[in-house]
Amino acid sequence: MNWPNRLTLLRVLLIPVCLVLLSIETDLCQLLALIVLILAAMTDWLDGYLARRYHLVTSFGKFLDPVADKMLVLSVMIALCGLGRFPAWACVIVLFRDLAVDGLRLVAIQQGHVIAAGPLGKIKTTLQLVTLVVFLMKNRPFSPFPMDQVLLVITMMMTLISGVDYFVRNRAVLAGSEEKAL
Repeated sequence: MNWPNRLTLLRVLLIPVCLVLLSIETDLCQLLALIVLILAAMTDWLDGYLARRYHLVTSFGKFLDPVADKMLVLSVMIALCGLGRFPAWACVIVLFRDLAVDGLRLVAIQQGHVIAAGPLGKIKTTLQLVTLVVFLMKNRPFSPFPMDQVLLVITMMMTLISGVDYFVRNRAVLAGSEEKAL
């Protein structure tokens, strides 16, 4: 297993640590949860950089990286939602988009293709992580300006746009599945 894939697995392993810290509602644990989330987000950037720079891109990495991102983002969103600090409607948008894209990926895999994260998907993930960081900080550095709410709206729009982009760019995958079904 190469280093980029190890970093992706580390991101997955940091999720329960972040969730446990979030569940302990002390200032220290909330700060530690924020630090863990930032570290996990940095592994996303670093694994991609290393994979491209040293030509270590693998099918396993193409599959696991976006799954790890989704697990991290959705876990933290749902935890914050359960604490009353994040809107449920946003969790639903992210979940629906991710399920739709994962369904498309499954169809592609059946046809022998792996759909890697696209540029809009990477922007979406970055926006989601930045938005979560601002929500974890309880909008403190931006008050009274509602930066958390502005980022939330922009992030949800990019979440939907990137989902549509996956289907537009990979419409041949769906066309191919229909031809085989007939």
